[in-house]
Amino acid sequence: MIALLITLVNVLVQALVLLILVQVVLSYVLSPFHPFRQQVDRLVEPLLTPIRRVIPPVGMFDFSPLVLLILVQIVGNIVKRILVAFY
Repeated sequence: MIALLITLVNVLVQALVLLILVQVVLSYVLSPFHPFRQQVDRLVEPLLTPIRRVIPPVGMFDFSPLVLLILVQIVGNIVKRILVAFY
């Protein structure tokens, strides 16, 4: 049961990382009004907004996706370690 939860956490972390990377690439390629980009933005923007309040964009560079990627990895590892402790 715990192994299944660990696998689920791994899948969720990987999916979220992929979604963030897709959002970053789409921001360079597609118009903000493209329906696919709007759907991806609806999923990722609520996670990026609090980070942008703390770390605003520097010139043309927005480091909030990078910070979010790091936070997702850290939280995923912490959750997996907690689950392994109960295993």
